[in-house]
Amino acid sequence: MVVNDPVGDLITRIRNAVLARHDKLTLPSSKLKAEVAKALKSEGFISDFIVHEKKPQNELTVVLKYGPDREPVITGIKRESKPGLRKYVNVRDIPRVKGGMGIAILSTSHGVMADHEARKANVGGELICTVY
Repeated sequence: MVVNDPVGDLITRIRNAVLARHDKLTLPSSKLKAEVAKALKSEGFISDFIVHEKKPQNELTVVLKYGPDREPVITGIKRESKPGLRKYVNVRDIPRVKGGMGIAILSTSHGVMADHEARKANVGGELICTVY
C-alpha cells in the first residue's frame, strides 16, 4: 500500500492502537519513523520500539505504554506539519503543549528532538507532531 504521508500514518496508527487498547503495533519502517519513536520513548510516551530487518522493507514495532488501571499514557497525538502545508517554527515560536505536560516533536538540523531539547540547543525546525 502506497502512503503519501508515512509519519502521518505512524501517528494515526498509534492513535488508533491506543484507542483500541492494543499492547503493540507493527508498521513499515523508515529512518524518520524510527527517530520519532525514539523521541516518544525518551519522553516516556511509549515503552519501547524495535526495528525488524526484513525484505523488501524493514518493520517497526511500537510497544505502547499504559498506567496501572490500563489508562493510556498518550491521551492525544496530532500531526502538525502535513505534506500539503509544512509548518516550520523558529526556536522562539516552538509551542508549549498543554502547559508543558505534553511535547512537540521537531525535525531540526540537529536531528529529530523534543521541544525542550530544541530550545536547549537553540534550534527551530519542522514541527512534526504534538503529543500529550
